[in-house]
Amino acid sequence: MIRNYSDFITELLAAGFSGAIGGKYDGVFGLFNYGWGAEDESQLYWHTGDPETDPWEWRMRVLNERNDIAYSKVFYRKAGYITKEWYPYFLAARRKSKSFDEMYADGIYSNYVKRIYEILRENDSLPLHEIKLLGGFDKEDASKFDKALTDLQMGLFITMSGMQQKVSRVGIEYGWFSTVFCTVERFWSENVFKEAAKIKENKAAEKITERILQLNPSADEKKIIKFIKG
Repeated sequence: MIRNYSDFITELLAAGFSGAIGGKYDGVFGLFNYGWGAEDESQLYWHTGDPETDPWEWRMRVLNERNDIAYSKVFYRKAGYITKEWYPYFLAARRKSKSFDEMYADGIYSNYVKRIYEILRENDSLPLHEIKLLGGFDKEDASKFDKALTDLQMGLFITMSGMQQKVSRVGIEYGWFSTVFCTVERFWSENVFKEAAKIKENKAAEKITERILQLNPSADEKKIIKFIKG
């Protein structure tokens, strides 16, 4: 039973990955019994702002306080967690030993997606509002921009790395917080990619499937494939 942040970290590290919401997360696996705004028997209270018992707060705590867990839109184009131990397997399964430039050359990603990726590749990390500013994206691009950003997260080329407000000319923060992104290479140490390079795509999928079935023996086969491959 997950009663607080410490319990969540313990269970997540043991599981290796999890959808961010939903009991079995679309027929595969998630650590939480209920969805947004619900309270359950484990004494979790969503959207209260309490860093110990509000799972919504844990997203940023994980990114701010740890270096062994990634949080981003990685499962079914929705948010989820992957630990450092399991990230190489997902890298091997999704990237197929190819770089972004190779996938772009193969026509997997559009020029629009490439524009966003190039901005992040050239910078340490950037909040959403700065990505839009540097790329010249306007309100008319909103849906296209959001889709491209999710494509890059699902491909494990970029990931969330925190939250940040806008900063005025005199250095004062203001306004709503924006999600900060960086490339996956900047988020993880080189060892994660060395491990991924040793794993064949089919072996990675087999390993993740085996783990999913340990966590949820009734997981749907087709949904497992989509969970792994993106």
